[in-house]
Amino acid sequence: MSEKVLIRVSDIMKKKFDLVDGITTVSEALDKIKHVENKSLIVDKRHDDDEYGIVLLADIARYVLAKDRAPERVNIYEVMSKPVITVNAHMDIRYCARLFDKFGLTRAPVLEDGKIVGMVSYTDMVLKGMAGRRD
Repeated sequence: MSEKVLIRVSDIMKKKFDLVDGITTVSEALDKIKHVENKSLIVDKRHDDDEYGIVLLADIARYVLAKDRAPERVNIYEVMSKPVITVNAHMDIRYCARLFDKFGLTRAPVLEDGKIVGMVSYTDMVLKGMAGRRD
């Protein structure tokens, strides 16, 4: 019998992500995006008692492009989801996959000590996590 390998979210997450302010326009945010592979933008907190938000590129397609809205006239806060469901950096990826399934998520910011430290997606869990279990 083989022993189960524990793979944590922090082992597979993408450590680089784009953080934007909610008042940034969609056009400005897209000009500044550096990590397109995350397919999302994290919306920063305005103050300590605020929560993080998220904008998926699919949200921009759905609420800006498909509705023929001018991206230079739409602010990120108009298309973001807030609060965003986050996962703990030390969570076992099996539980993370269950959380994604339960809430219909495809990706989520990763928190450690109340700060975002990365992004995790189903793709990361399958390609990096499952590969780690086979080794």
